[in-house]
Amino acid sequence: MHAATTEDYAVTLSRFATQLSLESLPPEAVLAAKANVFDTLACAAAGSSAAGISELHGLATQWGGAPQASILVFGDKVPAHQAAWVNGAMAHARDYDDTHDAAVLHAGVSVVPAALAAAELAGGVSGADFLAGVAAGLETICRIGVATQIGIIESGYMYTSLFGHFGATIAAGRVLGLNETQMINALGIGYSQVAGNHQVTRDAALTKRMQPGFAAMAALISVQMARVGIRGAQRTFEGEDGFLRVYLHDRCDRAVLREGLGERFEFTQLSYKPFPCCRFNHPAISVALKLRETIGQRIDRIRAIRVGLNHQAYQAVCTPVEVRKAPKTIVQAQFSIPYTIATALIDGRVGMDHFADASLVREDLLALAGKVEASVDGEIERQAGRNISPVQVEIEMDDGTIHRERVDVPLGHPDAPMSEDDFNNKASDCMRASIRPLGADAVARLRALTNQLEKQTDARELLKALSPVT
Repeated sequence: MHAATTEDYAVTLSRFATQLSLESLPPEAVLAAKANVFDTLACAAAGSSAAGISELHGLATQWGGAPQASILVFGDKVPAHQAAWVNGAMAHARDYDDTHDAAVLHAGVSVVPAALAAAELAGGVSGADFLAGVAAGLETICRIGVATQIGIIESGYMYTSLFGHFGATIAAGRVLGLNETQMINALGIGYSQVAGNHQVTRDAALTKRMQPGFAAMAALISVQMARVGIRGAQRTFEGEDGFLRVYLHDRCDRAVLREGLGERFEFTQLSYKPFPCCRFNHPAISVALKLRETIGQRIDRIRAIRVGLNHQAYQAVCTPVEVRKAPKTIVQAQFSIPYTIATALIDGRVGMDHFADASLVREDLLALAGKVEASVDGEIERQAGRNISPVQVEIEMDDGTIHRERVDVPLGHPDAPMSEDDFNNKASDCMRASIRPLGADAVARLRALTNQLEKQTDARELLKALSPVT
């Protein structure tokens, strides 16, 4: 059992969040918060046409209620917690959203929808306060993530939604202007709701993409309950039955949670995805694209493809073997190294169209995916057992020739960043997938609104970026 600390992390976190202002953020953190808002909203546009989202939209509008906040792209106004729920699911639906490669989670998909719903609920929230709320929420989820020492396969939880409950609550609470006591209560109320399992990935369930929405929804419920004086758990993280013991089995570095909080911002280390699928696939895709330059048009002469990676990635995107080699659903394909390697080698890219029913029956992709054999590499496991795995790929040709490549840092990581053009091209790809037309200038509007967000007197201006053309 850990030694008692002078105050629970809920107190430390609440003080940090309620005191955080845009002026106290270093320039790189302000830019990182804007980048996250831009990317998350672009991903939401793409997710609006994804499987399951229209059904969520239909439920939210059928249930009705106070018109407090907007469902992005669709435009309907519903109770704030329902808007956060649908928008969170929408932003995650294409698996195109940010990741923290060390924490192994997505940060913005619960935080940004919660902050946006809170801004609509409050009305008149400045862009500066909105950005401060987003920054506080992103820092919360990323800090908990990097401090956690147990992997998602061992714990059975998806940290995106599990930790997202706290990140989204901090973001929404900061946007609503909760005081420290109210924020502590909101975190405690949120603790009564935290959830998010890994089984949804194994079963290719559509609820995989909806779990961050549940976190955002819980956040809006929690902050509103706290605002009217409801008391939640007080020692949310480090009490005898606190989150760190109950959910993480005390395998969490408490020093990492606290050191430099408010001075060093972990969310500046977020990665952004160039490919719309699980981040565990990305190093392998990068390797495959490199090897394609060597192999050229001789794809039909490939005899075998061998992939080495860590245990966590092997479990997440390589098993069950028969499912990953021949995915039958979009979610199965999003979590398949064999399928995405084949896609990269044959088509020279991995795009949203590859995660559609028509691509799942392509004989060329399935034939090549069937030649992929993955295994746990002992050296990689020792180096990166908890993180997004480096990947080594070996391709054997029919004449016995061997081609090898390894990628440790995939594109989109802070050490291998996407350019602004990359972000804009990705956003254009996302906007084209919107269920309703957003206009030819949609990316430019989103870019202008996020770049100047701190100058906006009302954060609701952001909604214009995803307003359909009438």
